[in-house]
Amino acid sequence: MSKHFKVHILSLAFCSLLFHSPLWAKIDRHAVVTRNNPWVTSMDSLQSLSVGNGGFAMTVDGTGLQTFPEYYSHGVPLGTMSDWGWHTFANPDNLRAEEALVAKDFGRGHLEYYAAQFKTKGRQHDASEWYRKNAHRLHLGTVGLNLADIQQVRQIRESLDMWNGVIHSSFYYGGNKYEVQTVCSPDADRIASVVRSTVKPSVRLRFPYPTGGHSDDACDWKANDKHTTTIVARYDHAVVLQHQLDATVYYVIVSWKGKADLQKKAEHVFVLQSRANELEFSVEYRQNLPDKFTIHLADFKSTSQASAHYWQGYWKSGGIVDFSHVKDNRAKELERRVVLSQYLLAVNDAGTTPPQETGLTYNSWFGKFHLEMTWWHLAQFALWGHSELLDRPLSWYQKVAPVARDIAKRQGFDGIRWMKMTDPSGAEAPSNVGSYLIWQQPHLIYLAELLYRAHPSQLLLDKYGELIDQTADFMYSFATYDQTNDRYILKGCIPAQETLKAEVTYNPPFELSYWHYAIQVAQKWRERRGLPRKEKWDVLVEKLSPLAANADSLYLAAESAVETYQDIRCTSDHMAVLGALGILPDNKLVDKNIMRHTFDWVIKNWNWNKTWGWDFPMTAMCATRLGDPEAAVNALLLPQRTNTYLVSGHNYQDDRLRVYLPGNGGLLTTVALMCAGWDGNQRKNPGFPKEWDVRWEGLLPMP
Repeated sequence: MSKHFKVHILSLAFCSLLFHSPLWAKIDRHAVVTRNNPWVTSMDSLQSLSVGNGGFAMTVDGTGLQTFPEYYSHGVPLGTMSDWGWHTFANPDNLRAEEALVAKDFGRGHLEYYAAQFKTKGRQHDASEWYRKNAHRLHLGTVGLNLADIQQVRQIRESLDMWNGVIHSSFYYGGNKYEVQTVCSPDADRIASVVRSTVKPSVRLRFPYPTGGHSDDACDWKANDKHTTTIVARYDHAVVLQHQLDATVYYVIVSWKGKADLQKKAEHVFVLQSRANELEFSVEYRQNLPDKFTIHLADFKSTSQASAHYWQGYWKSGGIVDFSHVKDNRAKELERRVVLSQYLLAVNDAGTTPPQETGLTYNSWFGKFHLEMTWWHLAQFALWGHSELLDRPLSWYQKVAPVARDIAKRQGFDGIRWMKMTDPSGAEAPSNVGSYLIWQQPHLIYLAELLYRAHPSQLLLDKYGELIDQTADFMYSFATYDQTNDRYILKGCIPAQETLKAEVTYNPPFELSYWHYAIQVAQKWRERRGLPRKEKWDVLVEKLSPLAANADSLYLAAESAVETYQDIRCTSDHMAVLGALGILPDNKLVDKNIMRHTFDWVIKNWNWNKTWGWDFPMTAMCATRLGDPEAAVNALLLPQRTNTYLVSGHNYQDDRLRVYLPGNGGLLTTVALMCAGWDGNQRKNPGFPKEWDVRWEGLLPMP
């Protein structure tokens, strides 16, 4: 069974029982997928393509390999990244995490210590900056053709065959024709390629030092003296390289078929030269090299067969949506975005840790991942019949629970407070915004519930039950009882709409609804585990503040934000109020008439040029639950920069974020809601107009 794509036979059997019972013929899944295969015909830095296995990925340019990484560095970079590949710069000054803490008094009867950023020079500033940058995700190295001039690349025809997980490229260089195929193993962090040419081809491997940059390709090609790359073993058709960067060490196994040889050409540069017109090779990346290990010699055929077996299994199981019977011209583009998103999320988001916004393609926020984004990345896996791909990264929460428990304790709260911006260790990155967010807290509860709804089992109750309990304990202790008004409020936080300040904000609407929903789910989990309900949790749910509205019957960005509709800060960024009914089910805190009025105002007046990729799916989810399918479709396809989907399917945001996977994940979650509905929904395809003949299989409803 595959390491990265282990398939649970029982899960697949269960999924087959959950398929929609359609009135139409069974969907031709192969046709849906292959008609949306992306094609590239130029060396465009925004048109790179990826292969990967969920915890490891490689992105290539128009040559089918990583031949011109510098040219693509400011587009969609040619990354080679993994879950395990992380690096930390030296800390000669012994900077400590506690030096970046600041004490806050939010009127809860105790001081709370938050990991913050400091502008004034000194140890606090230095500690803050060091812990933001470290650890950072590592670029493991590029594998490209040994070609020098991008201007000589002509007549490119490159395609990604998503059904089989293989990239095909043909082009001319200096009058010579090249044909390249590249795949990724589903069983190991290994790519395999075959290159055919009218000349004897050669392949160049290069290994960079990290930049420590906030958002870049993580490649410093000039710091040759800061790391070493050495050949540690040679075989007839293979070489083992060791790459050491400070305390980080990993290994690269290069193997080939036929007559070829690998030689070091410069510091951190190696060339594999073929003596024939065909070169078949593989490159495998390993975190460790045991005393006894097996080298998998290059075998493109077996690797491509394994890739095809995985990807065909992925597409044939779980959810699929066919828009080909819809007459509206917009349906074709919507289907393209959906299918490409299914591929990209399986490549980038199905590893052993939560994914970063840019996945395994390039680094954003120093390569760290943000736990408030886990719902956007991962919820779709359960709804689209691939819950095992959700369970894998969600399991990481067990590992870092002690760290999260310490955060709650130092702030004077019970239970577990999940960090926001972090790395595999769970270390909290200092931030003057992220440290005060709270909407990541209920994500574990929501996502675990999606797993349970897909496959109820004692195993899941045992695995996540205690984490859910402790998460809810924190949520209860974080809420403040307002004795004057006999209610609970949420204060001392920055909402999902990050333009508001923690010191003055209370009762943001999305967070109130999320507390209301998640605490009730936590009670259900206690009952499933044979435990009594916690009475104080029920009291909290009963006495949570309702969503605050103004005199015009418009919901406020927070009860404290009385000038919401006069302050551009409150009508920019995320329109999180719509998530209170959309991401979340209907509840007693929400008045649907007021929400409808608020929705209409948002559509007409929001500063849409200041939004993010997941804002469009969130708007569409709210429209769907309000019974306005036309508005839902319009929201998904609004012509805004941050709602752009590149040839590869990546959700483009701006010059900094050319890739934004929360947008892709949000799209899939929303389409599941629009097709399969939610608990209690009686309407077929509730998110699509009646004249849209949308056909689907294998989707689950949302709560």
